[in-house]
Amino acid sequence: MLARTNARRLPTLVARSLSTEAATSSGPQPPPPPPPPSSQNRHPTSKPLSRSHLNPAPRPGTSHRHQVLASLPPSFGRNQFLPVADSTRALLESIVAKFEAPIRYAFAYGSGVFEQDGYKTSNPTVKDGPMLDFMFAVTHPAHWHSINMHQFPGHYPLGVRMVGSSFVANVEEIPPGVWFNSMVNMNGVTIKYGVTTVDNLCSDLLNWKSLYLSGRMHKPIRIIKDDARVRLTQQVNLTSAVRTALLTLPDEFSERELFERIAGFSYGGDVRMLLPAENRGKVGNIVRKQGPQFKELYHRLVVALPGVHWPAYSDTIQQDITPQARAAHLRKLPSNLLKHVTDHYAGQSSIPPKEADESVYWAKLAGDGSLPSVLERELHNIVRGPSTVQTLKGLVSAGPVKSIRYASEKVTKWWKGFGSSSASSSSDSKP
Repeated sequence: MLARTNARRLPTLVARSLSTEAATSSGPQPPPPPPPPSSQNRHPTSKPLSRSHLNPAPRPGTSHRHQVLASLPPSFGRNQFLPVADSTRALLESIVAKFEAPIRYAFAYGSGVFEQDGYKTSNPTVKDGPMLDFMFAVTHPAHWHSINMHQFPGHYPLGVRMVGSSFVANVEEIPPGVWFNSMVNMNGVTIKYGVTTVDNLCSDLLNWKSLYLSGRMHKPIRIIKDDARVRLTQQVNLTSAVRTALLTLPDEFSERELFERIAGFSYGGDVRMLLPAENRGKVGNIVRKQGPQFKELYHRLVVALPGVHWPAYSDTIQQDITPQARAAHLRKLPSNLLKHVTDHYAGQSSIPPKEADESVYWAKLAGDGSLPSVLERELHNIVRGPSTVQTLKGLVSAGPVKSIRYASEKVTKWWKGFGSSSASSSSDSKP
């Protein structure tokens, strides 16, 4: 009897041990996702969907068993569920509900969901409104794209439809592991949606192997379909972002400095920031308008860390910057970033061998005055390769027509970025 009781309690204990905040209350939870429509629910008078070489029928799914994470405590990760206007929420949910292919986890992000500086409007339903950005995490990408290609053939370029969903899944698998369908019209708005696997998403959230997905999720997002495993790893991702930022900041700084440092992780080293393809003032534009959302995401995580003081009523943060305190953060960085940092210091005579005394080794690294610049450089190195590959993959996934149209819109945003960056710099310099 005791063994069965302990077995039932184990998943909850594991989840709580990984949490960085106390589960003290049961906050409101998002409603369960609606079941995807199936052929059995189709009206008997409906005509069967046509099949052709360019519009193939989906292949039957293969049954696989996957380990499912037990449900988390009700309040775990409540900081991740950021509110949006009811009209925005209804629009996002209606778009995701259109997809017949099964989606495990879905979120929306960008200027069409949360307001950004430099945009005339954040309403995607009006003329010249921003595009809505989505990310879907699925289990079997080839099967997912087969169903989706059958339902929405126009979302894929002609050449891609000719070679089929297996080709799409193979291209998607190339790091950073995302396939994008862009410039798609749905429910009266223009959207772009990325598709990845739950495994790839969780791996990046935990290890920062590319920062392509985890970096997007450092910033405010609106979760549309939740998954316990992703919510757990996302909480780790957010805490890792805080630890990394603290290692690059002084003993006292503002919450805006913290938010801008975190928001900039995935943009530093991004090849798009070196080309006329991205708004150069994007980080500042995001933080200036989304300060309350950033605070909801990070405040409880920050104050839960030892040596950090951030009163809820204040925008000033203080931290202990002794080598021992910084070493506690450094040792818990994501594995890929930590490997980059330790490889940088490997062989330096000023750093004692880790095998001799591990605590002295980490304190020496954490106390090095060049550590903030080392972290910045290694973050750039992590981002640069995957962002370049994904940019090249976009030429395949979008096709030539959409690629030219998308690039022209990005160039326009880039030119606007000069004006907004100059304006914000001049305003910040005023006493």
